[in-house]
Amino acid sequence: MELLKLAALDAEDLAVISAHLQDAVLRTGDLAWLPAEHRFVLVVRRYDWSVAPGEPPRRRLAGVHFDRVNGVKTRSITPGAASDETLSLLAVTFEETEAPSGVATLVFSGGGAIRLDLECVEVRLKDLGPIWEADGTPDHEAVRPLVETRP
Repeated sequence: MELLKLAALDAEDLAVISAHLQDAVLRTGDLAWLPAEHRFVLVVRRYDWSVAPGEPPRRRLAGVHFDRVNGVKTRSITPGAASDETLSLLAVTFEETEAPSGVATLVFSGGGAIRLDLECVEVRLKDLGPIWEADGTPDHEAVRPLVETRP
């Protein structure tokens, strides 16, 4: 059992972490903004995309932290709130403002989002050990693309 351990120091690195976090599930209580430490942390149950063909799908417990966070804004999500609602993380994006500063956005299904104002990209992802069989494989084919219609 090899544990994943990644660090991101630029937008390209963050895209790799985003790929590993695609379809991770968590609750609002698994999110924390620590303003005194300029850190935003989350614990996720990430889908393990590296499963070999024929093996059952699985999830892994992982910790993620963003450092050098100057501010946090949310839409439809309250970090740390006691809720049984499951959130599904779709992607982590980065938009540079004044190099090396920028905005990382955690995009969730259902329209929720968390926007992190970053001094610079400094993110770490680490598997924490537990692995279990997943209920199934996420199905992105089931999501239909937007189709432009004209009158």
